[in-house]
Amino acid sequence: MPYTIRPEQGFDVDAESTSYLKGHVDTGERWVLNFGPQHPATHTTLRLVLELDGERVARCTPHIGYLHSGFEKLGEHLDYNQYVTIVSRMDYLSPVHNDITWHGAVETLFGIEITPRCKALRTIMNELARVQNHLLCVGAAALDLGAITAFLYAFNPREKIYDLCDFIAGQRFHADWTRVGGLMQDLPDEAIFRKLVKDLVNDDLPRAIDEFEGLLNANRIFIDRTQGVGQIGHDEAIAHSLSGPMARASGVKRDLRKDFPYLCYKDNWDNAGAPAVEFKVPIAVEGDAYARFRVRVEEIKQSMHIVRQLIDRIPGGPVDTYADAKMVKPPKKDVYGSIEGLIQHFELVMSNRGWKAPVAEAYGFNEGPNGEQGFYIVADGSPRSFRVRTRPACFINYSVMARLTEGHLLSDIPAILGSINVVAAELDR
Repeated sequence: MPYTIRPEQGFDVDAESTSYLKGHVDTGERWVLNFGPQHPATHTTLRLVLELDGERVARCTPHIGYLHSGFEKLGEHLDYNQYVTIVSRMDYLSPVHNDITWHGAVETLFGIEITPRCKALRTIMNELARVQNHLLCVGAAALDLGAITAFLYAFNPREKIYDLCDFIAGQRFHADWTRVGGLMQDLPDEAIFRKLVKDLVNDDLPRAIDEFEGLLNANRIFIDRTQGVGQIGHDEAIAHSLSGPMARASGVKRDLRKDFPYLCYKDNWDNAGAPAVEFKVPIAVEGDAYARFRVRVEEIKQSMHIVRQLIDRIPGGPVDTYADAKMVKPPKKDVYGSIEGLIQHFELVMSNRGWKAPVAEAYGFNEGPNGEQGFYIVADGSPRSFRVRTRPACFINYSVMARLTEGHLLSDIPAILGSINVVAAELDR
């Protein structure tokens, strides 16, 4: 949807990165305001130190938060399966996505090819996690601008996804669902899983999106608060290493699912027996808060399309790969029914003799709801990583917060912050 940016929203940037409106006279009288961490629009532990000229933001200094979680350091103390409980708490709006990313990186390190059934199930849950994240982002972005009903429309379907996580893993929030070479368990009942997913993508989600779009797409208040606000162009988005909806809303045509296919994402590549899917990548060119909102809503629709293609094509067979029994936990029937299975389970879970990891380095990635999420692993042959580094989408995207806010009104900050969708646990690691 093309539109014209309001003239009064344009600004120039001087050599000190202080922004002003065209024709605006700087009074020289500044005052400092702390926006967050208690402000409702910052949601968690973010803090913006604003230098204001009247109601105009002359300078913005973002602080990354106060969680002091030490997520990356914990990767040196927990083995390759245990660490999944930590990564799911990084981008906690879609924990299952983090699980899939982490164990995809570990499997790259070990050279493990997961089974077709595991690929299909991971792809389904990866897309539902994307929906889960986007729903909260667009709902909270609307809520921060006063649209309480829109938030409820977006939030209700997320409960259905939590029900699915509870069904497949026994936990609603932090499912910790994946394992090296597979999953914590196969589906308890595939027929029930299919029904729950179909009800979600064919009924609950489409109805919620229709209601949500009907309320906001032509809402003059919402459009005036988001169009032309927090703009960033194509070249600048690339220069700042933005990814995901932040980049695609500025015209950057990049999606890891298309550019580097993995799991069941298709583009004329050998998927080793797993079903392949087709989908489109939504792109906008305006690069403002409204464009980022629209891109996320369109991505929800594409995720539903991907899930519909897979839900009746889940391959049979095991969810765990046993090509190298020393890497993957044996099935429970083998643990309880054979001495070999019991020994292997003991070595992987309770001793330091399992995990014959290579002395190597590897990087694994996933196209997440907020952009590229990746893990860089340095292995020294022990049962746990020597070092783990995260490529967190939110940290990279948040780096442009000062650039997006300077020159705008104080009242524009909730719209800009909401469109970035910063999850603080990915900032202070």
